[in-house]
Amino acid sequence: MNNSKWQHEIGLIKAIIQKSELIPVIKWGTEVYTYNDRNVLSAGGFKNHFTIWFYNGVFLKDKYKVLVNASEGKTKSLRQWRFTSEEEINEKRILEYIREAIAIEERGLKIKPAKFKPLPVPEILASCFKEDKNLKIAFEQLTPGRQKEYIIYLNEPKQEATKSKRLEKIKPMILRGVGLNDKYK
Repeated sequence: MNNSKWQHEIGLIKAIIQKSELIPVIKWGTEVYTYNDRNVLSAGGFKNHFTIWFYNGVFLKDKYKVLVNASEGKTKSLRQWRFTSEEEINEKRILEYIREAIAIEERGLKIKPAKFKPLPVPEILASCFKEDKNLKIAFEQLTPGRQKEYIIYLNEPKQEATKSKRLEKIKPMILRGVGLNDKYK
């Protein structure tokens, strides 16, 4: 994520962030700036831009209309401020957004998670449950979130061969009681 192309610019952004009361910590392998142990923002470089992302950016007024939702339809709270050159960095405006983001954390604003709707078990997995009762029991003991990860993973491919390969990959994980994405959490 931290593309070396943007090291200088990200350094400028970090120097601005350091003028605030945010505390840098390492989470998920990157620097995250926190306030009262709550994630407020982070910064990084990508192929075509560098960015500041605000974890609760949805609540920012976005006075200068600079924030974007990086993954429309998926991302609920996070908003990015993207830059493509050093000239776009405006310290005064960035500090305004940081102060507002801190105020949002002080007020405790959060988007409530959507109610979990169980997804139907894919046919390929249901067939496997008929043959392997231990797999079925292990799957039912997983948290609803972990079950959903596996269901989505098996529903994504269009080809049956890919679904079969994925099923073989996840069977041992299900039997161990781990989630598909646990290693990233």
